[in-house]
Amino acid sequence: MADKIFVERRDQGDYAVRRPNSERASAVTPTQSEAIGRAGQIAPNARVLVERVRNTSVGGRDQWRKP
Repeated sequence: MADKIFVERRDQGDYAVRRPNSERASAVTPTQSEAIGRAGQIAPNARVLVERVRNTSVGGRDQWRKP
């Protein structure tokens, strides 16, 4: 299975691209779309998972989805 890379919203309102168990972000971008693109550049063969940024009827914030 390919590695994973995560796109998550930061408290500042921008988006961080992180590898699992990393202490620092690999990249920080102003938009979620840019972060998803950057994640693909950083790890082309990795599975990109995006943090849910709002609560909905089918899930909350602490869940991950494919872009």
